[in-house]
Amino acid sequence: MILIVDDKPENLIAMRKTLESRGFQTDTALSGELALKKALKQAYDLIILDVQMPEMDGFEVAEAMSGHSKTKDIPIIFLSAVNVSKEFITKGYASGGRDYLVKPFDTDILVLKIQTFIKLSRMQRSLQEEIERRKEAENKKNEFISIASHELNTPLTSVKGYLQLAGLSLAKGKAEEATTFVERSKKQVDKLNGLVADLLDTTKIEAGKLKFNYTHFGFAALLQNAIDNISQVYTGKNITVTGASLENISVYGDENRLEQVLLNYLSNAIKYAPDSDHVTVDISLAANNHIKIGVTDYGIGISPDRQKQLFDKFYRVEENSHRFQGLGMGLYICAEIIKRHQGTYGVKSEPGKGSTFHFCIPINAQSEQQTDLI
Repeated sequence: MILIVDDKPENLIAMRKTLESRGFQTDTALSGELALKKALKQAYDLIILDVQMPEMDGFEVAEAMSGHSKTKDIPIIFLSAVNVSKEFITKGYASGGRDYLVKPFDTDILVLKIQTFIKLSRMQRSLQEEIERRKEAENKKNEFISIASHELNTPLTSVKGYLQLAGLSLAKGKAEEATTFVERSKKQVDKLNGLVADLLDTTKIEAGKLKFNYTHFGFAALLQNAIDNISQVYTGKNITVTGASLENISVYGDENRLEQVLLNYLSNAIKYAPDSDHVTVDISLAANNHIKIGVTDYGIGISPDRQKQLFDKFYRVEENSHRFQGLGMGLYICAEIIKRHQGTYGVKSEPGKGSTFHFCIPINAQSEQQTDLI
């Protein structure tokens, strides 16, 4: 969109017809003040600005625009039939103009200049957006390094402390007490191992080297195994399975990777519902030969504006990041595994009323899935 600014209506009409006949979209303003107001509301690719205008001339308009972050990068072409001396042309460039044309001018030359400035402006805008994305990625990386350092250091510090306590207990002949401290340190080592595994999986995903081994397996056994593993870690938690029967349901996929998804969903359901002892796993079989698994907790829930980002890499819900440990990579890895199985995933949640994380995969995957790398 090109904004044409001139205090004479006949000039606006003539210029508008000329540019629109060449395929440009245009807008007009009869004063410098109106041009400023429009430029702050509408994103223009270029402004054609008359110099000689009452109250606020073209130079003043250009200077005002160059001082505002929203308008400073819009290219301006000055047009003038009166102020044609070197002094005025120099002032035009000094006030922020990209070019200064003297009336009468060659229409073809003007069109070529407009096309060039618009192209350059869009390239500049695209480059700036890319730079902002690099900056954002750099900030996320730095934030992740800080989080990872903290999350990895926490279990390491605990292991060191528990082993020291175990050593003191053994020195005092308290073998049973020492065993307790060793068991506690083992749990911290397991937690550390999980964090490192997430780091390695994320690195492999980015490098395209996350391995998959596709076979036919019974999904009922997979689900039960995941529930048993979680129940051993989180004793006292009641996990109920509802919905369709999985008896005789055989799935073609990577059994270990899909179990990884289930374990992540189940552990999150328990972790983010600290005041609840109940988790529900619902199973449904779709008519298009898909199996859908939903894991429901009855915990803190997630606000709608946060839900879309949950499966992004390194994302952690800010208000909960200090309450719950993690690198913010588990759901990202789950999403990649599910996509590799040609499946879909998502979440339904309401703050204070819990969450349901689900995924849906075909029972028999297509043949191109047989490659072993993501």
